[in-house]
Amino acid sequence: MMKPRYTLDLRTFVIPVVAIGLGLFIGAIIMLIGGYDPLLAYGSLLTKIFGGSYDIGEALRSIVPLVMCGLAVAIAFRSGLFNIGVDGQIVMGSLGALIVGTQLQLPPFLHALAAIVFGALLGGLWGALVGYIKAKRGVNEVITCIMFNFIALYISQYAIRTFMPQEGTQRSALIHDSASIQIGWLSELMDGARIHWGFLIAILAVIFYYFYVDRTRWGYELRTVGFNPDAAKYAGMKVQGVIVRTMFISGLFGGLVGTFEVLGVFKYVAISSVTSGLGFDGIAVALLGGNGAIGVLFSSVLFGALTYGSQGMSFGAEVPGEIIRMVIAIIIFFVAAPGIVKLLFRPFGPKAKKE
Repeated sequence: MMKPRYTLDLRTFVIPVVAIGLGLFIGAIIMLIGGYDPLLAYGSLLTKIFGGSYDIGEALRSIVPLVMCGLAVAIAFRSGLFNIGVDGQIVMGSLGALIVGTQLQLPPFLHALAAIVFGALLGGLWGALVGYIKAKRGVNEVITCIMFNFIALYISQYAIRTFMPQEGTQRSALIHDSASIQIGWLSELMDGARIHWGFLIAILAVIFYYFYVDRTRWGYELRTVGFNPDAAKYAGMKVQGVIVRTMFISGLFGGLVGTFEVLGVFKYVAISSVTSGLGFDGIAVALLGGNGAIGVLFSSVLFGALTYGSQGMSFGAEVPGEIIRMVIAIIIFFVAAPGIVKLLFRPFGPKAKKE
């Protein structure tokens, strides 16, 4: 099996770094136009992130779902699929964790483990169903994913209202304490920050992604199908099976996001007319990270820190939180349009120096 080669070329290293710098710079210009102090704003952002143990813990907590969503989107991208249905897979993962967390009575460790496994499997099966429709019927996965997002949302709402409601509220009943995955002693150490075992699972997921995609036969098949499905089929690979398997793993990552949010953060599921939007953030994370394990991890840290730190900008410098969303959008724009970055640096290239 041919081993992948890794090089720090313009596409994988320089462009994301330049995109981040341009995003922050243009964000500062927008703040100046709006009458805000960018230095105070960015200073408030950093203060919010590193202001104390609680803020550090909450910033880390906000990074975990972005890591999992980024991996969910990235593994689909590597196989030539666009999983825009991570939000629906998150919903199904939340529902699975909620069912086990509220309806079963088990010892603490087993209860939490059962809830995680069931939620992850429900999300994986939801993704695999999209892959099956794509593989067997040729239906574009983007269309299927969008429809499945709403189907998952309404299934969840119906199940909560019918079987697990919290009377007088627009949310479900609380899970049993035995199903919680919060790390109590660490939360107390960090002044009540909602730290949970999902952080460790996210790190293990990054390691799994790296070895599965880049160091196994299944990963080789996945990448080959992503490059050229016709050539993969000619080489004897079961393209349909690869598609279904990849979407199952992608949905598994998405389902884990839902389980972490229910079991480790909120302890319930709110009845809402919209999904969380975390799946769409995962698209940005995967793009900036170049669909690589380490890239997704670092881009998740960046986006998670910016998102959480934007609260500090709002209170410390009275800058609207939407400014940070604009900065993130600008970063994604430059990553998605590398020709612009190359054009900006053309005057400083080797040819320009010779002239």
